Formats: sequence, C-alpha cells, structure tokens
Amino acid sequence: MRYGLVGTGMMGVEHIANLAITPGAVITALADPAEGSLGWARDALSDRASGATAFGSVEALAASGLCDAVIVSSPNYTHRSVLEPLFDAGLHILCEKPLATTLDDCRWIVERADRSDRVFWTAMEYRYMPPAQAFIEEIRNGAIGRLQMLSIREHRFPFLVKVADWNRFNRNTGGTMVEKCCHFFDLMRLITQSEAVRVYCSGAMDVNHVDESYGGERPDIIDNSYTTVDFANGVRAMLDLSMFADGAVNQEEITAVGDQARLDVLIPEGALVHSPRVGFRNPKQVTRRVVEVEQAALDAGSHHGSTFYEHQRFNAAVRGAGPVEVTARDGMLAVAIGTAAEISAREKRVVEMKELGF
Repeated sequence: MRYGLVGTGMMGVEHIANLAITPGAVITALADPAEGSLGWARDALSDRASGATAFGSVEALAASGLCDAVIVSSPNYTHRSVLEPLFDAGLHILCEKPLATTLDDCRWIVERADRSDRVFWTAMEYRYMPPAQAFIEEIRNGAIGRLQMLSIREHRFPFLVKVADWNRFNRNTGGTMVEKCCHFFDLMRLITQSEAVRVYCSGAMDVNHVDESYGGERPDIIDNSYTTVDFANGVRAMLDLSMFADGAVNQEEITAVGDQARLDVLIPEGALVHSPRVGFRNPKQVTRRVVEVEQAALDAGSHHGSTFYEHQRFNAAVRGAGPVEVTARDGMLAVAIGTAAEISAREKRVVEMKELGF
C-alpha cells in the first residue's frame, strides 16, 4: 500500500516511524514547502523507502499517481486547502486532528468525505492507546454500571516549537481547546455515546509564552483550563488541562464513575484501577491491573503506541478489511465542542451547542 505524506514536521515523522513497522506499507511521496521539514522526513525514512519522491506542492503529489493513501499532518489552518486536491484525486485520506480550525471548513470537509467512495479517517490517536481502549471496553461491558460522570485530566508540557511558530496563535490552531483538546472531546463522545448540549470553560494563558513575541505580536493560546460538558443522555464530563505540569508522573488520568463503581486509567503508567461501591466504612475492594503496550509501538512515537494501532485500523479500512472508525463527522463534532469551549473562555459564559448549529 503506497502512502503519501503531506506535512513532514514532528507528527509527520512520527507517522513515518509507524509506517515503517506497518506490514506492506511503503512511503512513495512527500510534500512540504519547508525544506528543513523534508530533511527530517528523509532522515526518518528507512532504506527501503529512501526513494520516496519529494514534491513542492500537494497538488503535484495528488496528481502523481504514486499514492493509494495520503496522510495529512500539515499545520491545522492548512487542512482544507490541502484536502481539496486530495479529494479531487480520489485518494484515501488519514487527516490529523483537528479536522480544521473553523466549523465552516469542517462542514465542507464532511460534505466532501460523504460524497467520496474512498476512506476518510480523522486521526484521533488517543482512542488507540491500549490502556484507554481497555478502559472504554470495561465501561461498555458494565464494569461501573450506568455511567454518570466522566473526568479527564491532562497535565503536560507546553506546546513545542513548530515551523514558523504557527502554533502560538489561535488563528492558526483554532485555539488550544480545539488544537489540543479535540482529542479529549472526541473521547468524551466515544465514551458517553452521546452528543454535547452545553459547554462551560474557564481558561487563560497564565504561565507559558507570556514573555514571547513574534513580529511584535504576543501569543494568545490558552495554557490551562477547566471545561465542563453536559451530554444529551444526562452524563456530565469535565476536562482539567494544565500545560505547565510536565513533572506529573502520569500525563493523562481518566476517571469514569457509574452507579456501581469507579474506574480509572493512568497513562503512561498503563494502570486500570477498579473501585466498586462498598457502603459506608466497609472494606475497600479495589483491583488494579496494568495494560502492556508492545515496545515497538512505544518506540515509534510519543503517543503511547496509539499511532501504530491507529495505522493498522486505517490500513485495514483502505483494504476493505475493516470499518472506518473515526469519520470526518467525528472530527467535526470534536472541533465543535472545542470551539464552544474557546467561546466560553473568552466570553465567560455557558455556550449551548445549538448556537453553533449542533
């Protein structure tokens, strides 16, 4: 299966590393306007893929006939313009999150994906972290009874430096609640099996980037927030984000509370902790197990092995051996919740999803 890659920066290189251990995958084409990024890709390519052709534009890559599928890992604000020639060329597409930076662009992408007979897959790596998958499976199997509360904590490092510092400004990223947190809003939808109806977010840029200036312009991206989301089925969810907590042992901690038990997953520790209700002053009955991840998958990226497992599912879908698990619509709805959170943080109010047309 012949892959093209549009955008060969940090995430593009992670895709290269994971395709290198995906059976039958060959990278045949690259496109990135930044020569430095193309150099990173060439360095990352294995000997068997060193013949990949580099193109100066996505249009040239799309017209080359060298690809069966294309991975889009270019900056967020470029996604619609990058996808236009790829849709026109009838290629299978794996598009990195967020789907786009505006809801208008998301709706356009959804409409084009719906018209296509090719696979379109929104890359939501956090779904494919093995501990997170085990966590979701236990909830689906009734381990906590009826889900009522869901909380996600990500305490992590600041945004990294990107080409031309594009990720320092909301106009390029969609805002932190879209750029970073669409992953978690996607998980909320997946776990609750419901749709958001209202969002409240309190957040700001308080610690990171406050002394930075780019052409005289100060960054405007949120670096910490609390977000609550009410879902149509009565489940409430919460996201606790800090991007100046890189000393934490676990970067992600997810907790689901049902009417019968609580379940936690800790990443990268990989622990699943099950705590059934026992009644007042009765002995606790907590059980704990660790979900292991294949070392090769861990070594191929910085998303706890998830990019590898996501690629196996996407590859299967293209070959007709599995379903599309993360659609363009899924990508749009995660962006919609993030957009509502950005509005809420700026305007200091609750945002009803119907205001955004959902």
